[in-house]
Parts: sequence; C-alpha cells; structure tokens
Amino acid sequence: MDIQLIVICVLTFGINLIGTLAYAARIAGVRTRRIAMSFALFNVLVLVSRTANGFLGPFLAKRIEGRLLEGGGDALAGDFRLVLASASVAVFVGILLVPTGQRLFARAIAHFQRHRSTGKLILRSATPSGLRTVREEVSLPGRAHLGALRKPLGVSWTVLAGNALAQALLTVGVVASLYAGYLAPEFRVTASQLSAVINGFATILLFALIDPQLSVMTDDVVEGRIDEPLFRRTIVWISFSRLFGTLLAQAFFIPSAALVAWIAVHA
Repeated sequence: MDIQLIVICVLTFGINLIGTLAYAARIAGVRTRRIAMSFALFNVLVLVSRTANGFLGPFLAKRIEGRLLEGGGDALAGDFRLVLASASVAVFVGILLVPTGQRLFARAIAHFQRHRSTGKLILRSATPSGLRTVREEVSLPGRAHLGALRKPLGVSWTVLAGNALAQALLTVGVVASLYAGYLAPEFRVTASQLSAVINGFATILLFALIDPQLSVMTDDVVEGRIDEPLFRRTIVWISFSRLFGTLLAQAFFIPSAALVAWIAVHA
C-alpha cells in the first residue's frame, strides 16, 4: 500500500466516521431538549462529511490517471475495495463511539447555549481542558446496551433497508463512477460526472425516507409519546443499517462501474 492509497483510505475513514457520529447529535438533542441546536450540529457534521467527500474524488481520479499513464490497472479494483473497506471500518468504529459522541454533543450544546459562538466552541475543543473532557467522556457500549437491541424498534425494517440501500449508493457512487472512467477511458469525464446522478438519487432517498421518520420520532420523544431508550435503539439500528450499506457497496462496486461505463459510452 503506497502513501497515496493510505491518504485516500484515511480520508474515507474520517468522512464516514463523522457521518456516523452525526447521529449521536440527535440523541444529545433529545437528552438536552435542545432539538433545534442538535439539528444544527447534525447539519454541520453532515456538511463537513459531504464537503470532505468532494476532496476524495480528485485523489481517486489522480490515481486512475496515473494507472492509465503508467499501467498497473489490474490492481486498481483491489485498491478501490480497500477504500470501501475503510468506510465500513469507520462506520463500525462510529457505532462503538455513539455513547461517547452523545455525551460530547450534550457538552457542546450546553457550551454553545452559554457562549453563543461557534468559534469559541471550536477553540474550546482544542484546549487542554477540552481534550481532557473528551477523555473523560469516552465510553463504549455496555452489555445492557447490546441486550436492549433485541427490543422493538421505532422504525420498520423497510426503512432500515432503504437506508442501507441509500448508504450503499452514497458509498459506491464516486468510486464506481471513477473506476468506470478506467474501464472506458475515452469517456472518463462523462463517467465521473454520472456520480452526481447516483449520489443525488441516494440523497433524495435519505431525505424522503429516513429524515422524516427520525424527525417524527424526535417530536414524539419530546412530547412523551415514546421513551428515550427506544429512540436511542432506533438510532443505533440506523447506524447498523449504514454499516450494512457500506458492506453492500462492495457487491455493487463492479456492476455499478460497468453500468456507468456502458451509459457513458452509449448515452
């Protein structure tokens, strides 16, 4: 594994870790009853994740360009599968850190409520006391949390399956489109642009199917119609469906790349 591939995998890991921990902001909002503030934090994290994803494309494209010029493209599919695997590892780590994330987000919400400054919040997190707070709040899921996952959920299995599908498409969209450019190098610019279509469809699926469900559940918790443990279990299961989606992306990778290459050539 060369330095360039390590950088790509680390960037992919960070993007997916941030995206997974963003769910913990919703739990923190329910605990603190600062729903609007928690949604703002959630949107900031999602924005950071999506923006960082934009930097990932050029790194992957550069690797493909290098393979086209220098050869050695037979190993390219394996390289991209490592990138997809780093996304799965990041989501798994993020699930383990959900208890830590919700505690830190609760602290962040309280700090912002007092100081009303995003800049102060960011600077506070980089100070020795802020780092000490992070160490103090580190907590992994206990056996009781794992046992509670067997209890009823607040969403249907259809919603979880839809989330897994959307996450699979988001994970594989850029990678498959760029690899399609390697399969059809004369149309690689067209192929790379088709990633926006894949990601756009997945984003619509998320906002139309998943977000309304979580928003309704959040309102129900605040109004006392459902309890917080049910909401936390649901968030964890949605995180697990995200993990399954990143694993499903491995199966989608080559067929999606071949389909995108065919569309780029024949469209």
